[in-house]
Amino acid sequence: MGSFLLEEASLAKEIPIGASGKAEETVEFKHTLTSHHAELPPVYSTPDMIRLMETAAFHALQPYCEADEITVGTSINIEHRAASHIGAPVKAEAVLESFNGRFYTLRVTARDDKQEIGRGTVGRAVVSVGKFVEKMKGK
Repeated sequence: MGSFLLEEASLAKEIPIGASGKAEETVEFKHTLTSHHAELPPVYSTPDMIRLMETAAFHALQPYCEADEITVGTSINIEHRAASHIGAPVKAEAVLESFNGRFYTLRVTARDDKQEIGRGTVGRAVVSVGKFVEKMKGK
């Protein structure tokens, strides 16, 4: 996949540093560790928190994509710092920190109704959906 991402030219409009996006959800049973393994506690799972952060990052960059472009995740560096219970509202925010060609780094945070629960960075790259699908058909 890395070679595919490097093959495409930079397609997106210039994205300003500081561009931001948000995503939120209420913790449900399906978002908990217990839903994956019965012996684990019913708290918000790290993969679900990262999914919400990635969604916020997508929302930060998508308004700058053109035609059939989207951004896809390329890296994750996240700390899950506090537990959240079923029913807790969780909000993620992503802010563009830097870019190198089509590769973007966003600072992400997640908070519940009481505190910051996670933070870190995610990387994303611009791809053409059509070219991406064609490339995947050849695999």
